[in-house]
Amino acid sequence: MTDSLGLLGVDQAELDSCVACGLCLPHCPTYRVTGADTHSPRGRIALMRVVDEGIAPLSDEIVESFDSCIQCRACETACPGDVPFGHLLEATKEFVETTQRRAPWWLKLGLRGLTRPRLLRFVSSSLAVAQRLRLVPSRRMGIPERLPVRRRALRPTGDDVWLFTGCVMDAWQRDIHLATQEVIEATGTTVRPTGSAAPCCGALHTHAGLGNDARKLAARAISALDGNNAILVNSAGCGAALKDYGRLLDSDEARSFSARVFDIHEWLAAHIDELAKTAAESQIAGRVAIQDPCHLRHVQGSHTAVRRVLQPFVEELVELDDEGMCCGAGGAYSLVHRQLALDVRARKSEAVNRSGADLVVSANPGCSMHLEAAGLTVRHPVELIAEALRTR
Repeated sequence: MTDSLGLLGVDQAELDSCVACGLCLPHCPTYRVTGADTHSPRGRIALMRVVDEGIAPLSDEIVESFDSCIQCRACETACPGDVPFGHLLEATKEFVETTQRRAPWWLKLGLRGLTRPRLLRFVSSSLAVAQRLRLVPSRRMGIPERLPVRRRALRPTGDDVWLFTGCVMDAWQRDIHLATQEVIEATGTTVRPTGSAAPCCGALHTHAGLGNDARKLAARAISALDGNNAILVNSAGCGAALKDYGRLLDSDEARSFSARVFDIHEWLAAHIDELAKTAAESQIAGRVAIQDPCHLRHVQGSHTAVRRVLQPFVEELVELDDEGMCCGAGGAYSLVHRQLALDVRARKSEAVNRSGADLVVSANPGCSMHLEAAGLTVRHPVELIAEALRTR
């Protein structure tokens, strides 16, 4: 229950919990790039306050401050007062979208397409053909250099666990789903891919302020993925969204659903003994740098599991020296705020280059595509594990 609601509909006690101490500033990617307080968590919260209390109108400059946030939520990890910045910003963006319709039409159209699997696969295959004809500037668009024209089928092998396949990742990176299923089954566990039953988690809709659409997608997923079996997710952004359904819908059913959701590395860490016994003869990668997706590190807090499950299968894990700074992808952020996203990514690329790693692993499709567009070699952690297991 909220203490009181102002114009934005957010909990004013949560707004007031920010004391503007500034400990979040070094961890905010947009503040690091611009140096502007309006591009920092405390600056954005200050603007939320004046709008919420009716002191200032919702001007273009204030909306730009909210929109320019990547929503990485690194500020929450750094904050000693546990200010729920992510939820405050989501509610604020929903208010902005509801009252002013600020999201670009093309973004709304694209997000609508994510909920229609057949349409998404058709458009993706068409893009793939256009790539072969050199009609698509893939790197500039931030999409994989070679999208699949056709996709190998994902087939259920039983009902022990669900594998959440989602939207873009299923259309563009299905090989990662196949590798994930292979690794899960190596533990003796059967898998049922979610497929079209739950075509989209709604994370990007929430980030864009399209709260009603996100809630509809959440309700659809909960209805489709019934039962008590675990729901495993190999996309950090999707996992964070699914785990937040309890708060998003505020129902016992949604909270029970979210309790069944596990990041794939989180789940594998509990089954590592069943995989690691073959590790000695199965190491296939040299120096591997870990890029922690923000929604794995700062929202789910499951990033340490990536290290535990990868350790037996690589020669050396390399930690980047940027304290987990965001890569700048932010779902659709890199399309809407291209220059800021590129500036943030440049810092991440420099950290990777300093590490001397042979390749980078990232457990989120948006991050991996964004980093690949910068010329880095990026793999999903489960791909390395699957390749190692094949060498047994």
